[in-house]
Amino acid sequence: MRIDPLLRALSEPTRLRIMRLLAHMELAVGELAQVLGQSQPRVSRHIRILCDAGLAERRKEGSWVFLRSAVNENDPPSLGSASAQLLELAERDDAQFAARCAEDRRQLAAIRAGREASAEAYFARHAVEWDTLRRLHGADAPVEAALLGALETQPLGALLDVGTGTGRMAELLAARAGRVTALDKSPEMLRIARARLQALPADKVDLVQGDFGALPFAADAFDTVLFHQVLHYSQDPGAVLGEAARVLRPGGRIAVVDLAAHEREELRERHAHARLGFSDEQMLALLAGAGLEPAPPVALHGDPLTVKIWTARRDSTTDTANRETSLT
Repeated sequence: MRIDPLLRALSEPTRLRIMRLLAHMELAVGELAQVLGQSQPRVSRHIRILCDAGLAERRKEGSWVFLRSAVNENDPPSLGSASAQLLELAERDDAQFAARCAEDRRQLAAIRAGREASAEAYFARHAVEWDTLRRLHGADAPVEAALLGALETQPLGALLDVGTGTGRMAELLAARAGRVTALDKSPEMLRIARARLQALPADKVDLVQGDFGALPFAADAFDTVLFHQVLHYSQDPGAVLGEAARVLRPGGRIAVVDLAAHEREELRERHAHARLGFSDEQMLALLAGAGLEPAPPVALHGDPLTVKIWTARRDSTTDTANRETSLT
């Protein structure tokens, strides 16, 4: 990193706002354009300058481009960490800049809330036919068999099925688990799941309405956490996995069943996908960022979509308080 391009990149107010947004999360270029109230070409020019200076990094996902900060104030001393610290101090000490940054974050929250509302409406419309729609990802039987194989190395114990949908995975895994908690944000989905799981003993399963971004459970509550074809609906999968790690007991495991990275753009509009799958590099980084130890993934190749099973374990020696601190 060189000082001249870095200082030039930080000499423009819009780019300062972009860097403060990126300090909190990865964002799509279109989201930035909406928040900033500028055209996408103009925002792309700002992004190019930030990337050329080494302050930000691009990631392409289908026709969308995501941007993330390449610097962190907690990194070892460097020009990059110094610039991140400077912007943090600027927002703390410059009241006008702080107000602008706060407004940008409010705008972003409103944009994302609108998208989440659209996704919830989609789930409500399609709850009854959900299992049929899910088969767009490929046949269920091979995926379910592979998941059972990936989880057979230790007891499931207390299992949290995040985004349970119609309750299919909770039903499949109930016999192997000590107790199953099936969570979903959609009341319509939970109504269907309740009907599906009603034959199970009352002390075997709980159905809970809740958001995967703010799980309504105490820390260290579960031995196994499952995300089955649900993480691609998250605007911020890193934060969702961080929440899952919080409720996971030492030695516990997380399993993510989801699509490998693809370019089927129609899934964004027709089926409310926020992410076009995940590459191994992305997922392993997300799991590691949540303080988990990833295992080698399992691939189930399909036509045209491939399903992946990623598993990771929470270190049995990790202290909960330290882990929560590292995720904030």
